[in-house]
Amino acid sequence: MSQERAVPVSAVPLEEISSWPKELCRRELPSVLPRLLSMYQNSDGWIEHIQILKIIVEMFLPHMNHLTLEQTFFSQVLPKTVKLFDDMMYELTSQARGLSSQNLEIQTTLRNILQTMVQLLGALTGCVQHVCATQESVILENIHSLPSSVLRVIKSTFVHCKNSESVYSGHLHLVSDLLQALFKEAYSLQKQLMELLDMVCMDPLVDENDDILNMVVVIHSLLDICSIISSMDHAFHANTWKFIIKQSLKHQSVIKSQLKHKDIITSLCEDTLFSFHSCLQLAEQLVQPHAQDNADYRLFQKTLKLCRFFANSLLHYTKEFLPFLSDSCCTLHQLYLQIHSKFPPSLYAARISKAQQEEIAGAFLVTLDPLISQLLTFQPFVQVVLDSRLELPCELQFPHCLLLVVIMDKLPSQPEAVQALWCADSQVSGATTSGILCTSTRLLTLNPSPPTQVSLLKGIFSSFEQCSGELSLPVCLQGVRSKGQAEAAVTLYQHVCVHLCAFITSFHPSLFPELDTALLDAVLSANMITSLLAMDAWCFLARYGTAELCAHHVTIVAHLIKSCPGECYQLTNLAILLKRLFFFMAPPHQVEFIQKFSPKEPGNLLLWQYISFQALPADLRRQTAREVSRVCTAQCREWLGSSRTVGELESLNTVLSALLTVCSSAGEALDSGQQTAVMEVGSQLWALLNIKLVTGQPYVQQTLSLLLPLLGFFIQTLDLQLISQVVTLQTSLLKLEPPDHVRLAVLDFVSSVGKLFIPQAMQDKILPSLSSIFASLLSDRNWLLEQHTLEAFTQFAEGTNQEEIVPLCLSSEETKNKVVSFLEKTGFVDETADARVERIKQEKGIFWEPFAKVTVEEAKWSSLQPYAKRARHELPVEEKYRAAVQAAAGALGAIESLLQQSVPPDWLLTEMEALHERIDELKRRVV
Repeated sequence: MSQERAVPVSAVPLEEISSWPKELCRRELPSVLPRLLSMYQNSDGWIEHIQILKIIVEMFLPHMNHLTLEQTFFSQVLPKTVKLFDDMMYELTSQARGLSSQNLEIQTTLRNILQTMVQLLGALTGCVQHVCATQESVILENIHSLPSSVLRVIKSTFVHCKNSESVYSGHLHLVSDLLQALFKEAYSLQKQLMELLDMVCMDPLVDENDDILNMVVVIHSLLDICSIISSMDHAFHANTWKFIIKQSLKHQSVIKSQLKHKDIITSLCEDTLFSFHSCLQLAEQLVQPHAQDNADYRLFQKTLKLCRFFANSLLHYTKEFLPFLSDSCCTLHQLYLQIHSKFPPSLYAARISKAQQEEIAGAFLVTLDPLISQLLTFQPFVQVVLDSRLELPCELQFPHCLLLVVIMDKLPSQPEAVQALWCADSQVSGATTSGILCTSTRLLTLNPSPPTQVSLLKGIFSSFEQCSGELSLPVCLQGVRSKGQAEAAVTLYQHVCVHLCAFITSFHPSLFPELDTALLDAVLSANMITSLLAMDAWCFLARYGTAELCAHHVTIVAHLIKSCPGECYQLTNLAILLKRLFFFMAPPHQVEFIQKFSPKEPGNLLLWQYISFQALPADLRRQTAREVSRVCTAQCREWLGSSRTVGELESLNTVLSALLTVCSSAGEALDSGQQTAVMEVGSQLWALLNIKLVTGQPYVQQTLSLLLPLLGFFIQTLDLQLISQVVTLQTSLLKLEPPDHVRLAVLDFVSSVGKLFIPQAMQDKILPSLSSIFASLLSDRNWLLEQHTLEAFTQFAEGTNQEEIVPLCLSSEETKNKVVSFLEKTGFVDETADARVERIKQEKGIFWEPFAKVTVEEAKWSSLQPYAKRARHELPVEEKYRAAVQAAAGALGAIESLLQQSVPPDWLLTEMEALHERIDELKRRVV
């Protein structure tokens, strides 16, 4: 010892210092430490650096004052240490490109660098362990250089290990043992650091200081590390996340305003989604016959457990920091949609067994439900989910609809303010309880700029409309369990309808205007299935509510129908709704309705064409039907005795439509005199029709479409000569390719002829025309008309006494095969379930996008304008050609009529020759 003292401390070699006993190290600390620190700062070699660092950490760090560690040691050593590690990492990466089994020099160099890095990490671990061992609680300010330096080195290490396959270019096996040691050392260092950070204490009364900022930096540095190790070590990844959540909650009161919550939520959602996708992939493998059940299933369960961990972590973090998550709501919304888009019954779901579906749903999906419950009261989440500008890809539209239904189910248990948050529509704020009256004018005029947030009900209808593929398949969802009955799967339509009706029963009275508006808006939708859903919900409301409410709604709908500016799909939808609601009216209210909208009053027949007389009690049905019949026949006679202008046909068509409704729903209520009167006016009106009128005038086409089923109703008593005239005109008309509604009316009439016995004397006049009509309609390529024709022909063939006509209707082998396939229910396309799903997905992608953005919106408002000002609809190309040809034919017909009445002018022949040349030119272009 005396010899050691004889040599000045500054001259003692490092090798000798490394062998000093503890007491000597403690005593010589003040004099040796400055020298060692100076040597460390000025040393050029990595080996010497590590040697000095290890001596300081192992021999002198235990004797330093823990309160001054930052000033005396960490702040002076760690920056240089980090730089040293970065330099080694750079050299390692640069040299790695030349690594090969033949190049022993580079191999030795790389292994030496890796060994040195392992030693450096070990020294840092010693620093962290010392702090943990000497302090019960840690003040971050006293060691603030340590966590940041350690985390930077750990992150760099994990990045290098993660990229090692590409860094070492196929020669990884030459250094894999040292890389594994490096990873383990970094892993151990991080675990030790997290233990140290767990001992950190922060003053909750201090809002701003360096400790708070340092802790925030630490948490976000660990967040970066999470993203690196997510695919390397699942357990380590989960433990790191657990620590991040724990520290965030532990220091919540002081760091909540400083944390980057969006980054944390985004990372949690990404990791949740990634583990969920991994779980689905494993579940798909379990379906495969070659799967190794035990090992694969254990891995599946392990991954599912990880899914649940991430979901619970997200749930916990969201609950504690909800006020700070306004900019994370879109991410949370997307997470829910993405998860459900990949899970049955989505069209885009993975193909997994029922057992795995139940496991995933029971262990993982159940955690999403309380997450939605937590977000219910958060306005930014409401705004994201109900954003009117929300444009989702096809695969997320169905999950969004399901989410809205889930939210709807949760609202009844919420306070009125929360219900209003979801259900209020800014366009109808301040509306009264008769919300339909307040909004009918708005819905039947051009819409102002839509609000950025729609109501929940409008959102449901809008989202439901986008699920065309899921509705047509249809997808099936878990049904509601009934008492004494087994739970059965239900279609999407049933699912939404049942939950919507249940929601209506709990709707807060103050929000009734929003309900009225949403239902009416959906009824007026251009999408048929959406309109039907709204009607079903409205009918439920009529049954569930009071009789007075039902009567009030019927009256409102009646006024809306009368205010419609002309023929449009909105009028059709309202008419269907009126017809359905009328069945739910109490008889006294029906009497009041008849008095209020008496058929004797001008304009009220418009309503009676849409009301089924079957909805009325027997006596009232008979009385009302006869009254409507009297009024209609009287108005028909009045028209027949007038100037009979085409402009008056619109009102005549309304009368005929009301008369047809009487005959079809209450024909038995008419006495023989009234039936005769109806047949007489029908026959007189038919006598006025001819081919030219029908082909050139849409109103005349409508008249024909009403007269045909009206005459068909009295087919047994109709004059056979008139029947002959009717089928003859129909035969000629079909050759000119009339509109579909005219062909359907023709079909309606000829199908009724099957019930008629035709005497031998009239068969030659009627049967050839009938066979020609059926042959023409059966060969039509319109799928809807084809289906109706097959049904009508079957009805005709089964009922007719003239069996010889049936073969004559089957004009070709193709038609014959078509009818046989229909009767035998064969000829369907053989399509697997998977193929059907793929086809529907493709159809949805092709048809929905442009329809959603253009057609629906344009149709929604253009056809609501007054008839005289209504914008002309763009017709399909084929319809444009047909309209042009019909217009040309009409013009030629007018010239022919003039030639019969007067002498033609001299220039007419020249003009007609010029027209002939143009027609020849057009024919050449067609060919």
